[in-house]
Amino acid sequence: MAPSSYFLLAALLATVTSVAIASDPSPLQDFCVADIHSPVKVNGFVCKDPMAVNADDFFKAANLDKPMDTKKSKVGSNVTLINVMQLPGLNTLGISLARIDYAPLGQNPPHTHPRATEILTVLEGTLYVGFVTSNPNKLFAKVLNKGDVFVFPQGLIHFQFNPIYDKPAVAIAGLSSQNPGAITIANAVFGSKPPISDDVLAKAFQVQKGTIDWLQAQFWENNHN
Repeated sequence: MAPSSYFLLAALLATVTSVAIASDPSPLQDFCVADIHSPVKVNGFVCKDPMAVNADDFFKAANLDKPMDTKKSKVGSNVTLINVMQLPGLNTLGISLARIDYAPLGQNPPHTHPRATEILTVLEGTLYVGFVTSNPNKLFAKVLNKGDVFVFPQGLIHFQFNPIYDKPAVAIAGLSSQNPGAITIANAVFGSKPPISDDVLAKAFQVQKGTIDWLQAQFWENNHN
């Protein structure tokens, strides 16, 4: 085989391999209930002894049918996430769930899920939603009503906003990871510990350092339960 053919074959294998490991690992048995308290550290969680597994490992009385409090949130939303930490039976299954409650004019601010694609459906109310692509940063946005569905691709910045001033909204989201993670952009940029240098942020946002200092002095809360 010619050297160029070897190179192309190696490139193809690298591409296929990267795709294969770009999501949660596939289960090699019926289930692998997470042993949350195990001292063994792996990518995910080690399996609980199958003989010790019972139905409660796959169950949680999550009260997702009940409205969640949004009044204490500065952004007017409350995210109730059910991932492997709340439901050990999700380990290795590559899926999790969230209920999002929005106050009137509330939002789930721009954020990313580094390990998951998200599919969202509106249960009550109206939402303006969207995501932004990687460079050149094109916005894809839509107004959703009850029963509508929208998909946010993995890793892309996205948001949801309730544009109605006198009615709340509720949505349910499915995510393609047992532990999707969430990076809220404003919190990460202005609320990191220790803080990012205001010289860096002032240059990046093309504003005065005093503006950055004011932003970093704010309390950047987490709207996730």
